[in-house]
Amino acid sequence: MKLQGRKTLVLGAGKSGVESARFLAVRGATVALHDKKPVEDWSDAAKALRTENGVGLLSGDIPSWLLDQIDLVVISPGVPTNTIPARYVDRKDGEVIGEVELAYRFMKGRIVGITGSNGKTTTTALIAELLENAGIPTQVGGNIGNPLLSLAETSSEEGWTVAELSSFQLETIKDFRPRVAICLNVTPNHLDRYEGFQDYAAAKHRIFRNQTSEDVAILNADNEVTASWASGLRANGVMFSVQRELDDGLFLRGRDLVCRAAGKEK
Repeated sequence: MKLQGRKTLVLGAGKSGVESARFLAVRGATVALHDKKPVEDWSDAAKALRTENGVGLLSGDIPSWLLDQIDLVVISPGVPTNTIPARYVDRKDGEVIGEVELAYRFMKGRIVGITGSNGKTTTTALIAELLENAGIPTQVGGNIGNPLLSLAETSSEEGWTVAELSSFQLETIKDFRPRVAICLNVTPNHLDRYEGFQDYAAAKHRIFRNQTSEDVAILNADNEVTASWASGLRANGVMFSVQRELDDGLFLRGRDLVCRAAGKEK
């Protein structure tokens, strides 16, 4: 993805937006960072972008003459995708993506993506620890700790990136493809952001959208929503349960984790 000379707008001056603006500016893009809050209320890191990286800082309404020049919008997770600047640029054939998608386009190695209404952070931390204990170069980010974009520069071909992903972050992916995608559960949440539960669930399901038969999708057999997704996957599906034994998949037997496949157990 070429960034040199591109006229870009980053929406949201929080942690994700600051990292996106810095990343773009360092690679030669012309960058404007926008937030609803007055600039004087922004973090020191956000305000420093003006002098350190030449980023324009904007608050309030964005004039149409400026939007006419923008060909790339990067949306922070807290900013709704139907916000006027994003819709304006999208209608004139500009590109609208999120920080996770931008990170993916520069990421090396393989990615484990974890989403779900509950348990994401714990699962992300446990997977990272397992990989590290196996001697595999591992880094963690996304909705936990560092923005995923900050890990693009430190990623390696032999390493893994473990990414906690919220529904907000998944709304703006296009090509993002995790080698392993996990959805722990889907229960009503963030309904102030979505028109209904189905829209929220659809955002979660996007984690699987670009996977192929070379990838792995892990789903909760105990959750009605995630269990219903098993038959529509292009990836190799693996179900898990903490309530019952499965004909195929992962389940608990006492204190043991059992993997059953083709009638054989490990």
